[in-house]
Amino acid sequence: MVVHYWTALFLVLPCLFSISDASAGDADPNYRTCVSECEISGCVGQVCFPQCNSSSNGGPWYIQEPLYLQWQKWGCQGDCRYHCMVNREKERESLGQVPVKYHGKWPFKRVLGIQEPASVAFSVLNLAMHFHGWLSFFITLYYKLPLKQDKTAYYEYVGLWHIYGLLSMNSWFWSAVFHSRDVDLTERLDYSSAVAVLGFSLILSILRTFDVRVEAARVMVSAPILAFVTTHILYINFYKLDYGWNMIVCVAMGVSQLLLWARWAAVSRHPSNWKLWVVVIAGGLAMLLEIYDFPPYEGYFDAHSIWHAATIPLTILWWSFIRDDAEFRTSSLLKKSKTKAK
Repeated sequence: MVVHYWTALFLVLPCLFSISDASAGDADPNYRTCVSECEISGCVGQVCFPQCNSSSNGGPWYIQEPLYLQWQKWGCQGDCRYHCMVNREKERESLGQVPVKYHGKWPFKRVLGIQEPASVAFSVLNLAMHFHGWLSFFITLYYKLPLKQDKTAYYEYVGLWHIYGLLSMNSWFWSAVFHSRDVDLTERLDYSSAVAVLGFSLILSILRTFDVRVEAARVMVSAPILAFVTTHILYINFYKLDYGWNMIVCVAMGVSQLLLWARWAAVSRHPSNWKLWVVVIAGGLAMLLEIYDFPPYEGYFDAHSIWHAATIPLTILWWSFIRDDAEFRTSSLLKKSKTKAK
């Protein structure tokens, strides 16, 4: 859960930074002129886009684009903006000027139509690490540790961790999609999945750190948080995608679980506490990558993409801690059962 606190937080942080710097590039008169001319001619320099041709009814070109082209942002408007941005950045570089953001994003180089290839690649790797961690957790429980007579695990939190693994993989999947094609739909799916895993992580952190094992108590803890998270997801999807409010919600849930895990690591005698401390401290240091936002190196690696890369080893360590916790609890329960038998 600590890993996904940083994950969800950094999925919403870039939007706040992009809002404050959204007009630095697209307010440039040269860029705006280039896009306006492209709207009329369908060309940027010697590069022309057939999809920019107006239809016979004289309607605006951006209305004439097929829906699938609009969704991909690979139609006329997307091509005009992208190639005007590339040309303008070449001019700025020749003048010794630093890169600026366009429509809230750094000037990334596309690869096979992907807007932010490095972030996509690292998101996919994070997804793969969560799948590997979840699968290894499953194998540890059911093939390496002893089971009860009914073939169920002794570990009391197995179902919760399975749900966490699925939500985490879902979150990274939509992160990869969002960085591939930044449109309204993918943005909302990315934000919603991040909030969902963050909310569930908060529930899991409360249940694990306070060792809540009674089902009735678990329901009492989970119900209000689930209700709030569901309401918030509905709010940002069907009423208003308020970046500021979403940030407050994510930070509040994230800091709460971070403090819970830090407290638990400090007072418990868990043999793998050091792994928890490494994830917490390293995740905090990784925040500096988002605060110190910088343009993409060679058009690919910006601060956010590097943060995505930094979470990969943390994810591996986090799932290692989860496996250790399952082994530790199983061993403790077996010792208690043997003591009672005597």
